[in-house]
Amino acid sequence: MRFKLLLLFFFTFFSGFAQEMAEPVKVIDSLYREDQFYFNFTYNKLQNFKGLSQTKFSPGICLGFLRDMPVNKTRTIAFAAGLGYSINIYNNNLQEISTNSNNSANNYNLISDANFTTNKFVQHYLDLPVEIRWRTSKTYSHEFWRIYTGFKLSYLINDQNKYDAAGLSISNNSNPDFNKLVYGCYLAAGFNTWNLYAYYGLKPIFKSVEISGEKINTTTFNIGLQFYIL
Repeated sequence: MRFKLLLLFFFTFFSGFAQEMAEPVKVIDSLYREDQFYFNFTYNKLQNFKGLSQTKFSPGICLGFLRDMPVNKTRTIAFAAGLGYSINIYNNNLQEISTNSNNSANNYNLISDANFTTNKFVQHYLDLPVEIRWRTSKTYSHEFWRIYTGFKLSYLINDQNKYDAAGLSISNNSNPDFNKLVYGCYLAAGFNTWNLYAYYGLKPIFKSVEISGEKINTTTFNIGLQFYIL
């Protein structure tokens, strides 16, 4: 009887010990960083020019890397700076009707009818974002609230204008009328995976283009979702 009780004691003891050994040990990193890589998908809206409208959904995609730099002991406040790439597509009624070979401004017209299948311009940018971050992050969890706001400088590296209608197709690259350097403010806020994102352009995407004597001062407003990866 004593032998059976002894076996039962050892079995219970070693079973509990083995279970404790099998459980993963949580390593608390007091110097952790958050949200290093980012990706967003947006709807792009052109604004600040009367008569300019968008004919289809105009998407945007942006991705890049941000270096997280916490500034307080709990690491809930941080600065971040990085490098990214973005592509913005604008389906609209602003038609490029002539292309000048001397690298000067082209001529444009606002299309009043819908007898075309495609009229858009596509822009590829190299982005330099800088932001300040507030979050409720902890050392042991990736689920937290965040509010990140910043300023983004974007350099145009490639662009394309495309127009398609019945029996006519026109495509041009490297439009000299686009500003090479644009900038704006943005905000990303949310919980865990899902974050709302909004960008407001402060500099017009065109240089000094005019229609009927009125300068095209259109800027862009982008809204969508942003995702972060460590």
